[in-house]
Amino acid sequence: MAADLDDLADLKEDDAEAHVHGVCFKTGPPERTGVELEWLVQDRSDPRAVIPVDRLDAALAPVEAPGALPRGSRLTREPGGQVELSSPPAPTLGACVEAMAMDLAVLRQAADQAGLVLVGKGLDPLRNPPRVLDHPRYRAMEHFFDREGPWGRTMMRRTASLQINLDSGEDHDGITGYRSRWALSHRIGPVLVAAFANSPYSGGRATGWLSTRQATWNRMDPGRTRHPRHHPDPRTAWARYALDARVLCVRVPDEEHSDSGGADGGGSDWSAPPGLTFRGWLRGAAPGLRRPTTADLDYHLSTLFPPVRPRGWLELRMIDAQDGDDWIVPTVLAATLLDDPVAADAARAATEPLCADGAPIPADEVWRRASRIGLADPDLAKAARACFAAAESALARSDAPPRLRRALSDFAERYPERGRCPAHDQLDALSRA
Repeated sequence: MAADLDDLADLKEDDAEAHVHGVCFKTGPPERTGVELEWLVQDRSDPRAVIPVDRLDAALAPVEAPGALPRGSRLTREPGGQVELSSPPAPTLGACVEAMAMDLAVLRQAADQAGLVLVGKGLDPLRNPPRVLDHPRYRAMEHFFDREGPWGRTMMRRTASLQINLDSGEDHDGITGYRSRWALSHRIGPVLVAAFANSPYSGGRATGWLSTRQATWNRMDPGRTRHPRHHPDPRTAWARYALDARVLCVRVPDEEHSDSGGADGGGSDWSAPPGLTFRGWLRGAAPGLRRPTTADLDYHLSTLFPPVRPRGWLELRMIDAQDGDDWIVPTVLAATLLDDPVAADAARAATEPLCADGAPIPADEVWRRASRIGLADPDLAKAARACFAAAESALARSDAPPRLRRALSDFAERYPERGRCPAHDQLDALSRA
């Protein structure tokens, strides 16, 4: 959202809360599905090689040309040279998968012609690449996270994830309502972490975590990476979380272009005063800093990274990148569990044991167990098998393409039914090396 600083210089706390309510939970029937895929980029003949920026530029140039991606996905880059492909929202799950598959095929072909390969792992297991994007957002982000350890740099430069985007839901208390869908997204979150964990080693050694990517997020600023405290109204919970989160950067609007497209976005320092929350900024806690605007609030919201992020829709952000075409499986699973009312009821019942003492959503400890031991946890394993079964039954009742059901059932047989996840394949390969 572009805005003139002078026009919006009198943003008040109540106005900020109302703005967050309005833009982050747009209600309506849950119909659309989108997916965003991040990929590590490796040299086909030497996976340890760091890919120079000019080589990546040349490889991606044909794909970045207007109309190159036939279904209109958006190609962007991450700070460590990862690439991300984001589908437009599709009216059905099948249409979403079809569109992403077509555009991904074009991207893969371009990478292959350049001697590169797209790798679907949650953490780069071999390299520690430099930051290749020099936009002031990323300089400020790195400076912010460096205050508390190396985890921010690891996240920015070495991780890759899979994000599923689903409608928030309707403005009522039923199973298709946004309150129910918000809670269910958090309840199935640890199941998704455990079932699709795919980042068990770093530097050629096992880390002790099946999802080191999620463990990395767990070590970072909890005010922007953990889930909000539960509140009966998700809008209130999210508004409090957003305003109480520390400011990561103070943007310079003239340098706001090309956040993730190029290497250089301007020379200004966007670093924020240490410890300043957005609520504190609104209240004048940084006397030497200009007043925040609505555009600053919108930008601040884009720097929050909880497992489920509301942006007018729900972003499920907790899943490791997957090898090959296995990205289809978590997309199908999550969308079906939220969008099919019968499957949603089954998923809610299956995840009840993950919610201690009658809590509506799992505690942080459940997320940690999911990241560390995955489906070796009996409650997570049972919940995962039940969620996969519920989704399979829902797909059998629907008009979804049969190949989606086959992909789901094949994955379930390979992994959850055996108490495994993709990370175990990496660990098996490491043990044989």
